[in-house]
Amino acid sequence: MNMIEKTIAELVRVYEAAVETLRQDIQAFAADGTLPPADRRETRAWCYPELRIHYSGVENRPDFARAFGRLGHSGTFSTTVTRPAFFADYLREQISIIADDYEIEVEVARSAQEIPFPYVIDASSVLGSLSPQDMARHFPSAELALIGDELADGIDLSAPDADIPLALFDGLRTDFSLARLAHYTGTSVDHFQRFILFTNYHRYVDEFVDWAGQQLGKGDYTALSGAGGLYVDEPTDNARARLSDTAWRRHQMPAYHLIARNGMGITLVNIGVGPSNAKTVCDHLAVLRPEAWLMIGHCGGLRDTQRIGDYVLAHAYLRDDHVLDAVLPPEIPIPAIAEVQVALATAAEQVSGDTGANLKKRMRTGTVVTTDDRNWELRYTDSAMRFSQSRAIAIDMESATIAAQGFRFRVPYGTLLCVSDKPLHGEIKLPGQANRFYEETISSHLKIGVLACELLKAEGPRLHSRKLRAFNEPPFR
Repeated sequence: MNMIEKTIAELVRVYEAAVETLRQDIQAFAADGTLPPADRRETRAWCYPELRIHYSGVENRPDFARAFGRLGHSGTFSTTVTRPAFFADYLREQISIIADDYEIEVEVARSAQEIPFPYVIDASSVLGSLSPQDMARHFPSAELALIGDELADGIDLSAPDADIPLALFDGLRTDFSLARLAHYTGTSVDHFQRFILFTNYHRYVDEFVDWAGQQLGKGDYTALSGAGGLYVDEPTDNARARLSDTAWRRHQMPAYHLIARNGMGITLVNIGVGPSNAKTVCDHLAVLRPEAWLMIGHCGGLRDTQRIGDYVLAHAYLRDDHVLDAVLPPEIPIPAIAEVQVALATAAEQVSGDTGANLKKRMRTGTVVTTDDRNWELRYTDSAMRFSQSRAIAIDMESATIAAQGFRFRVPYGTLLCVSDKPLHGEIKLPGQANRFYEETISSHLKIGVLACELLKAEGPRLHSRKLRAFNEPPFR
């Protein structure tokens, strides 16, 4: 067993021992009030494992073109790790990149960061009449003051002599988001794939599920899972018939996963309408370190030359969503990621069969406005000047939020929208017209998003642009 495999095995051992100890202590307390041994905290028996990389400054011709996996100076880099077996592929990839380019020593130890009890037990089946307050008196709880995105946002809260951060998210922050993902999406976090499509309309789910059911057994695709208990592992036509009606009522942002053996499949999340959901789901998906996320939804066309069903490829965003203003001021530019733009444009060309000038008639590239006001049309005179100055060609309620979150969390992002109405030009969404539009465009729009994901897989590490990296970055992607 080489150094990297030994490291991952030790992370797994330390983590599973801590989880098992914490579970047994909780079960004993719930059963008859038995208090945990007094030395549990002193011996760090309930703590996350910590991964440490010691670097003395000797490098082996590192790849400076790569956006991540770089050690800028000597020192000890560290992070706490949760569920190392689940993140094994990611850890293996990140450690091996650094080990190839630098002479390092790798160490695993128990950290001082305790695992909160809600992340290791099913409270409803174990605690009985015990309240969270009863548990918090004796066991580590989820202290929100210890969880945050200061590192991702460039705020240094570390002590002068502290280790250098190795990753954007530690064990606490990751566990917080894994629990939220399962709650919001109605699916196991184990099923999330490394390419993510967001949509703001449920009919895309029907198309995705039908298409995904037909892909099973092809290439690396092995299963389709989704909110409401959907799980299919054999080729299936009309898989949408397996969808549960309860998913829409029970889960705020239901997710559907076309699972590949290597995790390089595609996840579709129906985030609904509005920037709040878009921010929320990206906050939590970011800890999975996806390869890319793309928005494929509907928008209002702002130009009189656009037609219903035309595509909009966003190359800039006017951020009127406001949900991120405190952590990422609106004046910070959100750059387009070239590799993503090319993939979306190429996919649109291949799916539509149009090229050159013919494709330009159908697909416009320009600025997308994202607003938090669903009835923005009623206050259009207040916004008209800004829309005109920005040269905006479309408006929606999610795209800029998703792009800004991708920028913030170093996840490649992109947006391809479909014009569903033209509210400034008298073409509003009416029921009959809407149904015709949906029937004609959703299938092809989804195919473009899926094909773009396939094209992005071929990019490999090149997909992760240095545009997404700040001055002082953790080495792990």
